[in-house]
Amino acid sequence: MVAWVLLIVGGLNWGLYVFGYDIATWGLPAGLLDTVYVLVGLSALWLAFTHKHDCKTCSSGSNM
Repeated sequence: MVAWVLLIVGGLNWGLYVFGYDIATWGLPAGLLDTVYVLVGLSALWLAFTHKHDCKTCSSGSNM
C-alpha cells in the first residue's frame, strides 16, 4: 500500500512538473527530497516486479 501511494505521488509530481510545479520541493529540505525521489523510484520497481502476483487479471492467465 505504501508503494502504491508513493507511486501515485510520483506520477502526480511528474504530471504537474509539465506545468512548472514540483510538489516534492514544496517545503522539503534537499536531503529529504532526495530520499522521497529514491523511495518513489523503489516503489515503482517493487510494483513492477510484484504486479503479476498482486493483479487478479494478470495472475488468472487472461490475455488482457
